[in-house]
Amino acid sequence: MTVDTKKLFNEEIPGALSRRGDEARKIGGKYQLNIAGSGNWTIDLVSNPPTAVEGTSTDAQVTIDVADADFQTMVADPSAGMKLFFAGKLKVKGNQMLAMNLTKLFNLLK
Repeated sequence: MTVDTKKLFNEEIPGALSRRGDEARKIGGKYQLNIAGSGNWTIDLVSNPPTAVEGTSTDAQVTIDVADADFQTMVADPSAGMKLFFAGKLKVKGNQMLAMNLTKLFNLLK
């Protein structure tokens, strides 16, 4: 199943953050996601309310760079993130523990 990445970050995640903000803030952190072929988004799970906005941030605690095709793989199988990381297809700069918590964000969509 292919996910519309732009719709995910521009509509679905902001909607989940507005409905489940308290749970999102428990995840914590400020993320910069750069998805080659789709765009860049900043997800702030510290602010009240938490936000997901298109664009880049200079104060993100963790930056994740991944191609859209590999992001699609991660959405289909969240455990694939580690495989992509070790294969050099997912690059993480900053707090790697926060990067590992990002899968919790996608659980808020369920």
